[in-house]
Amino acid sequence: MKARNKNILFEMVAKTFYGFEDILEEELKALGAQSIEKGVRNVRFVGDKGFMYKANLCLRTAIRILKPLRTAHVNDESTLYRAIYNIPWEEYIDVEKTFLIQVTMTSNQFNNSMFVAQKAKDAIADRFRQREGKRPSVNKEHPDLLIHLHVQENSTTISLDSSGSSLHQRGYRTATNIAPINEVLAAGMLLLSGWDGLSDFLDPMCGSGTLLVEAAMIACNIPPNLNRKTFAFERWKDWDDDLFTIIEASALNKVRGFDHKIIGYDKAPSAVRKARENIKSADLEDFIEIQQQDFFTSTKDSHDVFLQMVFNPPYDERLAIDVPTFYKEIGDTLKQSYPQSHAWIITSNLEALKHVGLRPSRKIKLYNGKLESRLVKYELYQGTKKTHKHDQKK
Repeated sequence: MKARNKNILFEMVAKTFYGFEDILEEELKALGAQSIEKGVRNVRFVGDKGFMYKANLCLRTAIRILKPLRTAHVNDESTLYRAIYNIPWEEYIDVEKTFLIQVTMTSNQFNNSMFVAQKAKDAIADRFRQREGKRPSVNKEHPDLLIHLHVQENSTTISLDSSGSSLHQRGYRTATNIAPINEVLAAGMLLLSGWDGLSDFLDPMCGSGTLLVEAAMIACNIPPNLNRKTFAFERWKDWDDDLFTIIEASALNKVRGFDHKIIGYDKAPSAVRKARENIKSADLEDFIEIQQQDFFTSTKDSHDVFLQMVFNPPYDERLAIDVPTFYKEIGDTLKQSYPQSHAWIITSNLEALKHVGLRPSRKIKLYNGKLESRLVKYELYQGTKKTHKHDQKK
């Protein structure tokens, strides 16, 4: 059965954050996905079972990978029930196993996601009872089958969630600070910044080290979810352990060396300690150096060597700071101490950016959780920008 089914192509949906659709599309192209179609906060594509394993293991900007089973026109609870009842659930789950239904909806037909989930549960349970005399049970913590319902007006798409817990849960972060950045958000910021591992890298406010770990994994082409303990597809009836081992070995075979420096600063001893713990957990100690250092008193090691910087300074959302003074110091430090650098900063405090005192060359709208944010790029040169342009023309 495994050999017969593993090469069958089917549609999948990779969910992502707003603003990451383009880079997720590029990731999927690089992995070899077929029939790629970009949406809002998602990218659709076609692949086989092995590609589904590879997508979960290797995509840096995907939150989860869904496998749609059916899209049905649904205008009341009766048609919803029948659409779900008619799916051959016995092909996906044994009666002794467990399942859980998650619902996302924007619909005038239904206004209660719990009601939709209950009707779906009833339909699955009734199908099993009528066919086998008993039904699989619901497990809210560790279900064997995670079912996703997306209800949009009169259309309902029923999918299997192949990932389980969000793919930002890489498995390496054992210690966090007050305001840790989401791993998928960190990876997306780095890819948007053009980080490719061909220069030195600095996160001058590194916190628990997430940007540093993601930067090292991009530089070395390490699969982002290599340290993850489990995926939902491992509990599916057609789970193929041998195929996954082949996919994982192939991905690891593409890991490459890194000849530059990745450095993190933080002035808090507790943050330095946590960052080192996470870097050790990710097995990246050979590539990342952490220093207890106040960015505002630091200087660039070499003024002639290009440096890429990406960081997530406090927004005054969860960490209280004097915003005007703090962001002015960021700008002053960049101008005075970090020539020949590109500095990328994410913040949800758009007023704060006015105090940096530098003109950004790019602004990208993103969301950090529910906070509308901007990822901004500052280009720092030796001397003035005018001098830099003059030197380039020589």
